[in-house]
Amino acid sequence: MRIPALVGASAAVVVLCACGAPQTRQDGAVRAGRAFGDALAAGAYGAACELLAPESREQLEEDGKRPCARALPSQDLPRGGGAARVDVHGRQALLRLDGETLFLSQFDDGWRVTAAGCVPEDGDEPYRCVLKGA
Repeated sequence: MRIPALVGASAAVVVLCACGAPQTRQDGAVRAGRAFGDALAAGAYGAACELLAPESREQLEEDGKRPCARALPSQDLPRGGGAARVDVHGRQALLRLDGETLFLSQFDDGWRVTAAGCVPEDGDEPYRCVLKGA
């Protein structure tokens, strides 16, 4: 499975910099990540798809060869619990929930999930993600 440069670069910036961010941006990223997890847990796949970044949604539909709401259940993503930690740098966020790690980007209309089901990797790539953009 390949990891897109976006996830690798985002992880490197967020993890290495660990720069502070205004509380409102941190809160926005946490709310979006929790809403994504809540939608998955409720089986509201259409709502979860609305919280995906456009490239992530397109990649999921392309890989699954069906619309997002039908392709998302087959990803078997963890249903993360409460937020353990959020690191925001610029318009990128790394959100560690209990049992789940998400990458998010801030768009004009709010935070969107760019990668989900991520686990730390050893070696050149910092994370391996089940769901990711191109």
